[in-house]
Amino acid sequence: MSNIVPVDYETLRLIWWLLLGILLIGFAIMDGFDLGIGALLPFVAKTDEERRIVINVVGPVWEGNQVWLILGGGAIFAAFPLLYAVSFSGLYLAMMVILIALILRPVGFKYRSKIGDTGWRSKWDMVLCFCGTVPALILGVAVGNVLLGLPFELDGTLRTFYRGNFFQLLTPFALVAGLVSLAMLIMHGAALLTWKTSGPIADRARTYGRWAALAAIVLFALAGVWVAYGIGGHVLTSAIDPNGPSNPLGKTAMVETGAWLANYKTYPWMMIAPIAGFVGLVLALIGFTIRKPAMTFITSGLGIFGIIATAGVSLFPFLLPSSINPNAGLTIWDASSSHLTLWIMLLSTCFFLPIVLLYTAFIYRVMRGKVTGDSMAKNPNAY
Repeated sequence: MSNIVPVDYETLRLIWWLLLGILLIGFAIMDGFDLGIGALLPFVAKTDEERRIVINVVGPVWEGNQVWLILGGGAIFAAFPLLYAVSFSGLYLAMMVILIALILRPVGFKYRSKIGDTGWRSKWDMVLCFCGTVPALILGVAVGNVLLGLPFELDGTLRTFYRGNFFQLLTPFALVAGLVSLAMLIMHGAALLTWKTSGPIADRARTYGRWAALAAIVLFALAGVWVAYGIGGHVLTSAIDPNGPSNPLGKTAMVETGAWLANYKTYPWMMIAPIAGFVGLVLALIGFTIRKPAMTFITSGLGIFGIIATAGVSLFPFLLPSSINPNAGLTIWDASSSHLTLWIMLLSTCFFLPIVLLYTAFIYRVMRGKVTGDSMAKNPNAY
């Protein structure tokens, strides 16, 4: 294999761990403001014209933003197939709720404008609010459950047996993680609204954005203290070969309170993640206060990067711990695809990802500027 693939297996596994994180962060930043704006819709817009303005802030770009979700899911499927099998089967009902919300969102965009009746449009506005709030909350709950560990085990043939149910996912810590996610995405959506709109909409968005940023700071700090003192992290207790075959049952592990903080002692540079999270959130709060919309949006994205990166580096090298059998927990060293598969995928990603980035940059440049009643009147395709 070394004659075919010029990069060693360990390095490719690390690269794909980083790429997976980049794709998930890309989804949270790019599609996150769509969800946040949806959650804010009934609160920042009081008239039908105002709600149309809010919807048209994301109307031209929401479909493209969901590419990041598809890329993230595809990367999990191809690079870490066992992670895909365990997480998507164990979190099946949660994933279905998210998918229902994401399916209803385009329906809401399209159907809302079909009839001018106030009652009709108000109902679809509530649907859009639901479609923004629920995925933002449940995705955070899912991350919280990853830190707690999912109740799964593997048999000798690596078949997965999930021992939990949907309601067991709604533990206090997981709900706090969900609220962190909801607060940061509402903040991000509000930041974009202050940048892309003006007048009463921007003023209301600024108010809600400040409260959301403050809530995100408090909840992120609370979650950090909880991780340090309230939940058990997983620790490898046997050697594991980073270049070895993918077999999660070839190692041993144990649960230890505060173990998710061990990486920050071993790799001090990982402190960049939580620092970036807090700095981004604080600067976004300041940006809302001093009315600097571009700064607010950029620093809000930095906060999202820091929060998600904190979860990723805290778990390293684990991808998905098991709460009932620590030895079955999945790590980047024992849950990946083959050496050759990772290499072929990397070559494909190096070709296609720049295209996605260039296309995204082009679209956002074309769609730059504020959305107003006059700009919608000039656009026959406005929602």
